[in-house]
Amino acid sequence: MQLYNTLSAKERAALIDEAGDERFTLSFYQYAQIGNPELFRNHLFIAWNDMDVLGRIYIAKEGINAQLSVPATNFTNFKKFLDDIYFLNNVRLNIAIEQDNKSFLKLKVKVRHKIVADGLNDATFDVTNKGVHVDAQTFNELIEQEDTVLVDMRNHYESEIGHFKNAITPDVDTFRDSLDIIEDDLKDHKEDKKLVMYCTGGIRCEKASAYFKHKGFKNVFQLEGGIIEYARQIENQNLENKFKGKNFVFDHRRGERISEDIISNCHQCGAPCDTHVNCANEACHLLFIQCKSCASQMEDCCSQECIDITHLSFEEQKALRSGKGNSNKIFKKGRSEKLKFQNKNS
Repeated sequence: MQLYNTLSAKERAALIDEAGDERFTLSFYQYAQIGNPELFRNHLFIAWNDMDVLGRIYIAKEGINAQLSVPATNFTNFKKFLDDIYFLNNVRLNIAIEQDNKSFLKLKVKVRHKIVADGLNDATFDVTNKGVHVDAQTFNELIEQEDTVLVDMRNHYESEIGHFKNAITPDVDTFRDSLDIIEDDLKDHKEDKKLVMYCTGGIRCEKASAYFKHKGFKNVFQLEGGIIEYARQIENQNLENKFKGKNFVFDHRRGERISEDIISNCHQCGAPCDTHVNCANEACHLLFIQCKSCASQMEDCCSQECIDITHLSFEEQKALRSGKGNSNKIFKKGRSEKLKFQNKNS
């Protein structure tokens, strides 16, 4: 039985173009006790492969984290399938603000140790003992109060292109890096301040809110549905938008515009820009911000060194990559000595 992809991204993109059908990009998560993640993974892959669902899904004993592209014609069946799973019945589906039929080009369902890597080894920590969920209107009211501390639970390359006004944006590369930093910075305010958090779709805040409650914070809140749902509610309810810039998303789009503000700069020339790209050199693949002018001048690369490599033949490039692991700069997104105007905090 097929439990893996048989088509390349290029082949899948061609099929999507040929079909011409509308697809929905969405995400959801749920913390739950999953006894056999591998069996559950196979069950999902078989069902979703039949529905032509594409995306990146992580399964662990603590739950599921999914970013997906679903054919519009199969959405009803997809929703029914979720509702038939007891812990996914009526789960919140965060529908993307900006749709793209090619947001995902493969179906990847992977078993992980955790659905959000946190680096924690505390058996007494209960991830289901979460903070108070608030909607967009309540969130707007909370973040204007003097006793509120607003914290962005995302990574530096995400908050660099967009964040809420007055938010603390930790200069971190991973979620696990932020937990201890935030606790230490706010340790004197566990009882006298409201700790309000937000992230892309809610999954990181859900775990963080439970963690900070575990660490003794008395008033913990999180933006329900994250920035994705916030953007939907402010539009539908005609609320004031307090988010500035783009919301970074983890698919081929790399970002959804929430406001017209451009709060970041091209990492190569310093011009106002909030467009993330990956270096065209496959051996580098660095994620960074690049304007159209630099993209043309630098041939979609992050450095002259990478330009020179892309001019080599495929076999020569392959030989250069042979036996070498990915450089750390790929994962320290936007952090490279070759980028003159990289994240000001890096």
